[in-house]
Amino acid sequence: MADTVTTINPYTEHPIKEYRLLDEKAAQQAVDNADKCFQSWKLVSIKERAALALNLAKVLESQQQQLAQLMTDEMGKVKAQGLQEVQLCAEICRYTAKQAAEVLADEQRDTENGRAIISYQPIGVILGIQPWNFPLYQVIRYSIVNLVAGNTTVLKHASNVFGMAEKIAAMFLEAGFPTHCYQSLLIDGDTATGLISHPKVRGVSFTGSDEVGKSVAAAAAKLAKKTVLELGSNDAYLILDDADIELAVKTCVEGRMVNNGETCVAAKRFIVTEKNYADFKHAFATAMAHLKMGDPNAEDTDIGPLARADLRDKLHQQVTESIEAGATVVCGCEIPDQRGFFYPPSILENVSPQMPAYDDELFGPVASLIRAKDDAQAMQIANDSRYGLGGGIFSANVEHAIALAKQHFDTGMVNINGYGLAQPNLPFGGVKDSGYGREHGGFGLREFVNVKLIMVANKD
Repeated sequence: MADTVTTINPYTEHPIKEYRLLDEKAAQQAVDNADKCFQSWKLVSIKERAALALNLAKVLESQQQQLAQLMTDEMGKVKAQGLQEVQLCAEICRYTAKQAAEVLADEQRDTENGRAIISYQPIGVILGIQPWNFPLYQVIRYSIVNLVAGNTTVLKHASNVFGMAEKIAAMFLEAGFPTHCYQSLLIDGDTATGLISHPKVRGVSFTGSDEVGKSVAAAAAKLAKKTVLELGSNDAYLILDDADIELAVKTCVEGRMVNNGETCVAAKRFIVTEKNYADFKHAFATAMAHLKMGDPNAEDTDIGPLARADLRDKLHQQVTESIEAGATVVCGCEIPDQRGFFYPPSILENVSPQMPAYDDELFGPVASLIRAKDDAQAMQIANDSRYGLGGGIFSANVEHAIALAKQHFDTGMVNINGYGLAQPNLPFGGVKDSGYGREHGGFGLREFVNVKLIMVANKD
């Protein structure tokens, strides 16, 4: 097993920095340190914890250029989108700080012979296993709610963004959080899995593929430890009979291409009714063809490289298997002959079940175009998925779309006539193979707490 990791710039293909991995003993010691910190951190008032979250927001904003550049260098994010990610993280810190006192406040209830106190108490060390595609956001999302709730955290970040992992740890210290309250551990997957069984790890928050997520959940469940899972998806966007096609095309291009297409909640399957199929296909393909692929540092770049060569190769294999099974190419779908781990904006049509483009998650700039005979069949196809993270509906009849979203769309989140990523004040998460649990909108503050009941009897 290698004891070092070298990060690679996906645009230049040049190495950035070599990192030495912690061994199992050092990782176990880090958890012990986190638990020791927890014994005092849990006694710090919510007000003081929230104040440190506000400090972290300021630290993030003061270093936004450096952070965005690090994202661009390590995983190919378009620079402007990196700046947006930093701002989102700062707002998450502020929202968490604002909501904490109310969300975590004790509740009083009457009992037959007295009164009861319901208290939301922290439980200990929470292990985070987070991916590379939003290398700052994924970490802040899980860690800040747990820290403000009074837990401590240890993070296993993706190895291709170890520079960000180290930077985040430094920023928590700069914001005033105690040593060992938050720790980034430079460890491999096997070591991280081993930490699940550490007696001081009380919960696990995982973001990544559904296959790995299920194995993490299984390991935790054997020890009766709670997990929060935010897994993959192949989100469906429905273009119904009365949709505004111009709006739908513009929004769907954005929803498919954001973050170079490497987004769990990206628009991935586009289900268009027969009435609009030809018009949507033509306009969608035209818009995709006009996107500029290139240097993620350049202001006019729409799409940068994929984060790693193996990820690009896996995506192309999924595309190739879909074509061999009968899908046809509308545009793209070939690896360009140039430096960098690029994959072009691509569209497949005639996509059907048993194809990767229909059943699986294509984690890159490839859209699956699916024809439906009418609105009812469009919804049926949308739900024909093991995933259920997000989705979208385009319709002039907003109330009808809301009813479809509430009663029929089997996902955790639905966009109507638009596309949106995470927002601090709204819950984020899915159902089915896309996982469970929520870490925004105040919900994350209660994911890893002990809902403790204290009953006080009246004196005779």
